[in-house]
Amino acid sequence: MFYKVNVKDYIRIPPQKFGLDLKQAMFEEIKAKYSGYISKELGMIIDVSEIGDIGEGIIIPGDGASYYQSEFKLLTYEPELQEVVKGKIRDIADFGAFITIGPIDGMIHISQTINDFVSFSKDKNLQGKDTKRSLRVNDKCRARIIQISYKDVANPKIGLTMRQAGLGREDWVGEDLSGGPAKKPVAAKSNEKGAKKK
Repeated sequence: MFYKVNVKDYIRIPPQKFGLDLKQAMFEEIKAKYSGYISKELGMIIDVSEIGDIGEGIIIPGDGASYYQSEFKLLTYEPELQEVVKGKIRDIADFGAFITIGPIDGMIHISQTINDFVSFSKDKNLQGKDTKRSLRVNDKCRARIIQISYKDVANPKIGLTMRQAGLGREDWVGEDLSGGPAKKPVAAKSNEKGAKKK
């Protein structure tokens, strides 16, 4: 889920940026410090949303830069267990599919892609045996987050499933809600008196 997070921090403005407008210099330094930062508390930092109050600057002897206590808002993404997310299939391997969800990729194990026995073909296609549903690269899908691991904070692992009703490729969701794939109309037979039989 995406959030706007209020942060208070001391931001270092180097001497070469003293000639810039203070908010502009502050924006550039906050962006350089926080862009791509990942933590369990904040999630993934995407961008600086806005800059609020900026305190008095202080210079630390031997550094030459000025430090300002400031308040600012960061746009973050924090995946949550059981959250339903939309994404696009980035790659498919024999063990599952990789899906891009917002600023991060998640992995759907082959057993969680289709509610069926699934086979993998060399043209990077996953196919359900009975449902005949298939999954390919660039398919737009809906999935549920079932596992989050921050063991390696710089590279969190997200596990997803698409085996529940209302999840999977976008056209599957419509089929699930309508009770199955659209069927061709069948001509009705007449049993009324007077109908000719051949």
